[in-house]
Amino acid sequence: MSSPHPALPKIETPSSGDPLRDPALYLNRELSQLDFNFRVLAQAQDPQVPLLERLRFLCISCTNLDEFFEIRAATVRHAQAFGLPPGPDGLPPATILARIHDRAAQLVEAQYRFWNETLRPALAEAGVRVLGRAQWNARHKRWLRAYFRKEIMPVLSPLGLDPSHPFPKILNKSLNIVVVLKGKDAFGRSGHHAIVRAPRSLPRIIHLPRRVSGGEHDFVLLSSVLSHFVDELFPGMEVRGAYQFRVTRDSEVVVDEEEVENLALALRDELAARGYRPAVRLEIGRDAPKPIVRMLLQNFELSENAVYAIDGPVNLNRVIQVYDLVERPELKYPAFTPRALRGGDAMFERVGGGDVLLHHPFDSFAPVLELLRQAAVDPDVLAIKQTLYRTAKDSVIVDSLVQAARNGKDVTAVVELRARFDEEANLAFADRLQEAGVQVVYGVVGYKTHGKMLLIVRREGRKLRRYVHLGTGNYHSGTARTYTDFGLVTADPDIGDDVHMLFQQLSGMAPSAGFKRILQSPFTLHAALLRKIEREAKLAEAGKRGRIIAKVNALNEPQVIRALYAASQAGVRIDLIVRGACTLRPGVPGVSENIRVRSIVGRFLEHSRVYWFGNDGKPEIFCASADWLERNLLHRVEVAFPILDPDLARRVFDEALQNYLDDNCNAWTLDADGSYRQLSPGPGEEPHSAQAALLAKV
Repeated sequence: MSSPHPALPKIETPSSGDPLRDPALYLNRELSQLDFNFRVLAQAQDPQVPLLERLRFLCISCTNLDEFFEIRAATVRHAQAFGLPPGPDGLPPATILARIHDRAAQLVEAQYRFWNETLRPALAEAGVRVLGRAQWNARHKRWLRAYFRKEIMPVLSPLGLDPSHPFPKILNKSLNIVVVLKGKDAFGRSGHHAIVRAPRSLPRIIHLPRRVSGGEHDFVLLSSVLSHFVDELFPGMEVRGAYQFRVTRDSEVVVDEEEVENLALALRDELAARGYRPAVRLEIGRDAPKPIVRMLLQNFELSENAVYAIDGPVNLNRVIQVYDLVERPELKYPAFTPRALRGGDAMFERVGGGDVLLHHPFDSFAPVLELLRQAAVDPDVLAIKQTLYRTAKDSVIVDSLVQAARNGKDVTAVVELRARFDEEANLAFADRLQEAGVQVVYGVVGYKTHGKMLLIVRREGRKLRRYVHLGTGNYHSGTARTYTDFGLVTADPDIGDDVHMLFQQLSGMAPSAGFKRILQSPFTLHAALLRKIEREAKLAEAGKRGRIIAKVNALNEPQVIRALYAASQAGVRIDLIVRGACTLRPGVPGVSENIRVRSIVGRFLEHSRVYWFGNDGKPEIFCASADWLERNLLHRVEVAFPILDPDLARRVFDEALQNYLDDNCNAWTLDADGSYRQLSPGPGEEPHSAQAALLAKV
């Protein structure tokens, strides 16, 4: 399966100026990010993937598309509204929006075609049925009518549209039905249109009892039930049509931190309004008449290129509930138990004897939790400092910090309130931490704190020793089982000093320089990357070995891209493993012919960031919280940390870099024209899946 962009212009090097600034050298960021969902959908379409996992990948592609419209498409609409200049690719916002619509429409059509023609029938054949209205028999209808009257109708509030009942507020991504009516109501008012909103309290998937359906795993969508029985909400009137729709709204929470006195209070106010911010997309059933579509577009102040006709449920991603409701191990990936850390019951002694490297989900996240738990009760631990960007709902991390504070330790938590879509949860656990006596800091004005750091200060004899955990992922035990990430636990004095100084920075009490080991955004990381890329270029120009390998989630920072182009022209071999959006164009003759870009989409979400610089046989390797994005390198607090132990450095290289460069099962390569090609083993070539290879060692 390929996912080409619209045709890109031919590159012609300008006669003057910097040729590496030519807009034709940069893929569009939004379209590149949107295309990642095609690769996720391809994973769903792979018959080698277990059936319920294919359902999960389909729903992930739908959820990712929702977030794309809530954030990226909304940002482009802002740019158009305010007349902002084009980005590095030279495309004006209006052109980008048009291409987004065309590309997203292709994706939506592919998602629903796969659901209707392939996945839904395959699930039914395996005994997992999602029954459409045409498949209901008399027994189904009797039970569903009773269910509708007892469980659904009492919580519905249908609203007829007339001068005294204007169009209601529609919550972001909520399920709604627009109803066309004929006749008069109890007050003699003629009916035309009504809106039925489905409250979030109603289940989107209804599990039919076995006595009714005859099957153990038979389900019905709420949207089907509402559409079928909607006439019961309008007694005495004739329902001429009922059409489901869903509106997606701008969900980027914006708070002017320079102007507010209390960020937490301001954020609470913004969150209350998030569900009703300006609309960016309208999804509506394909059978809806054009006058209905025009009415909705007018009410949501949207243009024609914001509407998507849907051949199925408008909230297809809600079918993910079937994955959790069906206990069929043979239809899912085999369960596995992550590697346990030897000596984890005495973490300080274990780390004191040498650095510990954890590669999640193949290594258990338990050592991180255990380190914090032991610190909370250890009488020799004096202070704990930690950053929290995202964490689990019932977080053991938060429990340990609370316990440590109650045990009299000095505990500081840097809580990032602006972690997108987790703002409300972060506000809640920040309140809990403060109530327990934890000093809560909300980061730095204008910069999200995205770095993952834990610092523990422990008295050992007459000295204080610092223990540090640094990670590429969040302190979230759930995602640690589904995301690939690295964590380093170390007692290295230099790293301990650096992390201590960084926490001092976050509290507003330290200068911007002076780090011995770590690289940090927004002060040193970006400049260091440019220097290291330039160093590899100079080595290659001198006939020495210049080599760069990096694994990141996304790449769009123009200065880094230009530096990589220049290094390629100098003869540096560059391999980039970029899961999602990549605006660099590899393989362009004379510009980037020494650069290869690949994307890995497999069972686990690729999330680790690793930078490796060959340095003429004296390689340097860093793990990091930062992607090579403008926001990460220039507008966030991020940390890149070196792997100093040679054995651990070799392990990171082998597992996260070479292993993924050898992948010919889950890899996609980016071509110069902006399209991706899925790789497969060649003649006589052994199949190699990077994630499967790591699982085999568990």
